[in-house]
Amino acid sequence: MSRIAVIGAGAWGTALALQAVRAGHTVTLVARDAASAAAIRSSGQSRRLPGVPLPSGVAVSDEIPAADLLLWVVPTQQLRASLARLRAPRCPIVVCAKGVEVGSNLLPLEILEAASPGSSMGFLTGPNFATEVAMGLPTAAVVASADADLRERVREMLGTQTFRVYGNDDPIGAQLGGAAKNVIAIAAGAVTGAGLGENARAALVTRGLSELRRLAVAVGGRAETVMGLSGLGDLLLTCTGPSSRNFSLGFALGRGESLDSILAGRSAVTEGVATAAALVSRAGELDLPICRAVADLLAGVQTLDQAIEQLLSRPQRDE
Repeated sequence: MSRIAVIGAGAWGTALALQAVRAGHTVTLVARDAASAAAIRSSGQSRRLPGVPLPSGVAVSDEIPAADLLLWVVPTQQLRASLARLRAPRCPIVVCAKGVEVGSNLLPLEILEAASPGSSMGFLTGPNFATEVAMGLPTAAVVASADADLRERVREMLGTQTFRVYGNDDPIGAQLGGAAKNVIAIAAGAVTGAGLGENARAALVTRGLSELRRLAVAVGGRAETVMGLSGLGDLLLTCTGPSSRNFSLGFALGRGESLDSILAGRSAVTEGVATAAALVSRAGELDLPICRAVADLLAGVQTLDQAIEQLLSRPQRDE
């Protein structure tokens, strides 16, 4: 039995804590502060995952205990601050947050490397809705790391019959898949919300996958990673329904709601909103028309009608 600490008591952190208990380990769920930890202990559940009771095997704290593995489940835009605030024991760290940091344009593992040079680190990603993982429904995930021993260790520590963990030695490609799919999902939602039809959504998602492939290769990842769970798999999940925060935000934009009003009604983070501009900035001059259109739409640089017109006016060419 190993000791696993899950840093971040949101929906995804709570779901991973439940999965770690299922896998037979001692688990501590680390909340952002003492008051949050006390509230979770009192109610027996995270307010981000209501109706899902925490089993007795999950301890709750606002400090990181001694552990054999840390799952760092804090939104990318808050990752740097949380790493500086919390004192992590010297053990492998797996980041479980998707996106690109605003300002630095860094990926999650690049932020971790800057904060904790030389750490054994990996990235957990894939087509995973927190509620379904919490319920124990069949799920596949990817742990991406250059460290083969860490990949095997995470597979052994988290994998069960209903939570299949696959290894990948391309953390750059895996991280870009997790970041870009949220931006493309906003576009897919906007197309659907605007009533442009299923044909348009299918075309947009497919061309978005092509953008993701170009981006991954340009930044140092591999094209085949994009065709796996961390790319295509995550894209399919995120672009196909209202359970996706990014798709539902895009859908509301497509229906004519303002970004401010949509965000005002949400408590959970919609990762693609902050990621869009940072992803485009990281890409430089690379041709990413869909991601750039989303970034411009979110920034108020162009309207949805203008973004659609711009995309439909692009020259037709061989696929």
